Amino acid sequence: MDIIYFLLHLLKDPLTTLQDFLTHYEMLTYVILAVIIFVETGLIVMPLLPGDSLLFAVGLLAASTGKLDIQLVIPLLIGAALLGDNVNHFVGKNFSRFIKSREQILFFKHEYLTQTEAFYEKHGGKAVIMARFVPVVRTIAPFVAGAGSMKYSTYIVYCIIGATLWVSSITLAGYFLGSNEWVKLNFEKIVLGIVFVSVMPMMWQFARLKWLKQPESI
Repeated sequence: MDIIYFLLHLLKDPLTTLQDFLTHYEMLTYVILAVIIFVETGLIVMPLLPGDSLLFAVGLLAASTGKLDIQLVIPLLIGAALLGDNVNHFVGKNFSRFIKSREQILFFKHEYLTQTEAFYEKHGGKAVIMARFVPVVRTIAPFVAGAGSMKYSTYIVYCIIGATLWVSSITLAGYFLGSNEWVKLNFEKIVLGIVFVSVMPMMWQFARLKWLKQPESI
């Protein structure tokens, strides 16, 4: 019950949740952050955990409180993302038939898989990198790569580049903007903006597929 409450609060307000956690648990916060990033990228049934907003909050708190070491947290979260990706890739390679046969498992819906497969079909290997910046898709993408025909040697190169760019860029954006008072006061608006920009590629692809499926008028 406490875990569910924590996750719901984290989704609603990652900045305040992390501040509270830093106050009460200090160094354990590093472990919790790594676990969250691992679960979001590694467990296909948990695609709704915060990713972009969490990384931005981490950078902001590292700059404003000094309780998080930016030089430690970035490599840690890159490693957690890579570990999660590879677990997800293994699951896709070995259990794709079972998962594809289910309409929904926990927070995972079959339509997420369809959208991600379309994303891969359009962008190829680059989709591994691009998917990093798209909520839900970044959770499904390693699974799709594992279930598909992409060679692991090719996948892991894109995977490392994507994880490094994703964690570094968003965390450092929060870090360098963390001293700005407007950013602190308008964190929720910034998070909404990050989420909106992140989901735009998926929304565009979904709308495009819907439009292509419509029958031509006579």
